[in-house]
Amino acid sequence: MKNAVSVSDAESRVLEVLWRQGPLSSDRVIAALTQENWEVSTIKTLLARLVRKRALRARKEGRRFIYSAVLTREQWVTTESEGLLSRLFEGRLAPLVQHFSQHRRLSKADVAELKRVIEELDDGQ
Repeated sequence: MKNAVSVSDAESRVLEVLWRQGPLSSDRVIAALTQENWEVSTIKTLLARLVRKRALRARKEGRRFIYSAVLTREQWVTTESEGLLSRLFEGRLAPLVQHFSQHRRLSKADVAELKRVIEELDDGQ
């Protein structure tokens, strides 16, 4: 998908089900989300909304629809993370990392991984 698709938190839960288990019939999506106390009508609305946004594809199979994700999880994560960086940190990554280091303890493994990523970036330039 070339254009970013805006996905709400509720819509992302529907997508998560399809990324993990899809393609699925609406009944299977409903079964997965009603375990989380979602209403059937809400799930059907979210499926229809995601099809309109072209984040999902619906294929008619007999008397039911089979849904599959068009928007990949990677595309969604990229859009969401770029939006977060843009809204909160003027598009800069360093202030985000600094924020987390000040407000949430980074494990030694996190620090080591960040160092490794920075070294790889340095080596690549």
